Amino acid sequence: HVQLVESGGGLVQAGGSLRLSCAASGRTFGSYAMGWFRLAPGKEREFVAAISWSGDTTDYADSVKGRFTISRDNAKNMVYLQMNSLKPEDTAVYYCAAARLGYVRSRPHEYDYWGQGTQVTVSS
Repeated sequence: HVQLVESGGGLVQAGGSLRLSCAASGRTFGSYAMGWFRLAPGKEREFVAAISWSGDTTDYADSVKGRFTISRDNAKNMVYLQMNSLKPEDTAVYYCAAARLGYVRSRPHEYDYWGQGTQVTVSS
């Protein structure tokens, strides 16, 4: 079983940056693929980024390519999402997720564990 706790959300002006962190429990963290999703009011949960168990492979939604970077530190059981050039449309609750199968994946049902989420608000 894996427990995930996100942090780093907040209020930022458009064009600014935030770094989200996800702390994971469990000795098998290094074998899990990790992903970030977001949920905005009135919208469906949206894939943001994913990283393979080794960190060698990443995937991004088109809406965040070139602005967001996902990374992980398996020694610390941590996953990060660096968000630059933020836009008001990035406003959402951001969720960290873990998938037992260690390859990158972009669909919510492919993930087994979820954090409680952290709010990101981008003002115009």
